Amino acid sequence: MIGALAIASAPVSAQTHAGYPIQTTPATGGEGTVQQSDTNAYSLPQGNLSMTKRLDFSVGNSFFRNPWVEAPASTDARDGLGPLFNTNSCQGCHIKDGRGHPPGVDEPTVSLFLRLAVPADPVRDAEILRKQGFKPAPVYGSQLQTAALPAAKPEADLVIEWTPVKKTLADGTVVELRKPVYRIENPNYGPLPDDLLVSPRVAPQMIGMGLLEAIPIEKLQALHDPDDADGNGISGKLNQVWDLATEQTRPGRFGWKAAEPDVHQQSMGAFAGDMGLTSTLKPTTDCMPEQNCERFAHGGEPEVSDKVANFVTFYARSLAVPARRNLESGSVQQGAKLFNEIGCAGCHTPRHQTGEVAERPDLSNQTIWPYTDLLLHDMGPALADGRDEFLANGNEWRTPPLWGIGLAQVVNPQAGFLHDGRARTLEEAVLWHGGEAATAAERYRQMSSGDRAALIDFLNSL
Repeated sequence: MIGALAIASAPVSAQTHAGYPIQTTPATGGEGTVQQSDTNAYSLPQGNLSMTKRLDFSVGNSFFRNPWVEAPASTDARDGLGPLFNTNSCQGCHIKDGRGHPPGVDEPTVSLFLRLAVPADPVRDAEILRKQGFKPAPVYGSQLQTAALPAAKPEADLVIEWTPVKKTLADGTVVELRKPVYRIENPNYGPLPDDLLVSPRVAPQMIGMGLLEAIPIEKLQALHDPDDADGNGISGKLNQVWDLATEQTRPGRFGWKAAEPDVHQQSMGAFAGDMGLTSTLKPTTDCMPEQNCERFAHGGEPEVSDKVANFVTFYARSLAVPARRNLESGSVQQGAKLFNEIGCAGCHTPRHQTGEVAERPDLSNQTIWPYTDLLLHDMGPALADGRDEFLANGNEWRTPPLWGIGLAQVVNPQAGFLHDGRARTLEEAVLWHGGEAATAAERYRQMSSGDRAALIDFLNSL
C-alpha cells in the first residue's frame, strides 16, 4: 500500500536491554505503519487498509474535520451543535489529528478544557459513581463549556496563569518549568460550588487508537500490579469503567484517566461533551436542566446518526502510526538504552502484540511499539488534579502512548506535553514526573548533559 513501510513484515528483533525490549524496526505501528514525518504525519489511514475501507476512512475524516452547525440547517447531516460547547469540530481540539495546547495570550481556550466534579459520598452516590465514575457539579455538569450558540451564554470563561518553577539539574543546569493556575470567571448560570473539583485536559493525539484497542485485555491484566507485588516501585492498575453499550463494568483504556472502554464510547463522549451533540450511545449532552437547553432546536434524535457515528469511529480506529526515524543514530541508540535503564519502560511498555479483530485484518496480529501499559499510575502531587474518575484517584493518570511523540510539534507547533499541555518540551515533561516516576525523573536529573541529550534524541525519534 502507498505510504506503508516495505519492511513492516520483517521479523521483529528480540534485542533487549535492562530487561526491556529495544525497538530496532521503524515499523512502530506494525504493517500499517506509514512513512510520513511532516505536518500531516498523524492524518493518514493505516498503510495496510484496503481500498474499500479507505473510502470509509475518507467519509469519517469529513465528519471529523468539518464544522457542525446550529440546527436547523441545510447541512442536516451535521447540524445540532450546542447550545453549549467547547468547539464545533473534532479537528478543533485534535489539531491535524494531533495534540491540542493551552491557549496563548488573548486566545480562546479551544483544545484544552476543564472536567468538573464535586466530592461524592461513596454510599449515597454509589450508583452515579458506578456509572459515571464521579459526581458532576450542580448546574455546570461534568465539563466547562466556554462557547455557546448566539442565543445562549457560555458557562463561563477559563483563565490560565503561569507560575515559573525552576528545576536545577545535577550538573548545575537550570530548567524553567511552568505551573498552570486555573480560574473560572464570569459564570453565567449562578455561583460555582465552593467544593468544585477541576481537572484540566488537553486533547491527545489520535494515532494508533485501533491498535491500542486491539491489545488483548489479558495482556494488560498481566501488567496490572496495584499492590506492587513485584517490588519494583511501580503499581499500575487497570481502571474499571462503565460500558454504555453492554451496561457492564469493564476495563478502561482510553482518555487521560483510562475512563473509556473503547474508541466508540470515547468518540461519542466527545460529541456529547465537547460539541453538545447526542448519539444513540450518548442520548444526552452535558447541558444541565437549569440551563434550559431544550428551548433550542435539535438536529434530529439522535443528532449524530448511527451511520455517521460508525464512520467517525472507524476513522478514529484507523489513523496510522508514523515510522520511527534516526534509528541508526548512535545518540538515539544510547538514549533507547538509557530509557530502559532509568525505569521509563516500567510504565511506558515498549512492545505489544494485537489480537484478532473481526473484519479488521489491518489491526490484527500486529507487533506494535506504543510505549504504554494503558494503566493508571500515581504521578505525584505536582501533577495531581484531585478529581477521582472510577478507580483513578486524584494523583493517577493513564500512561500516555509515546509513539509519534517526536512529531507532535511538527504537526502542531503549539502542542504541549502532559495531560494539560504545561510542558513545552520533552525535557520539561520528564522533569514534572513524580510519584511512581520520581525515581526515573531523579535519575534523569543526575545524568550528564550528553546522556540527557541522548534520551531526548531517542524520544524525538519515536
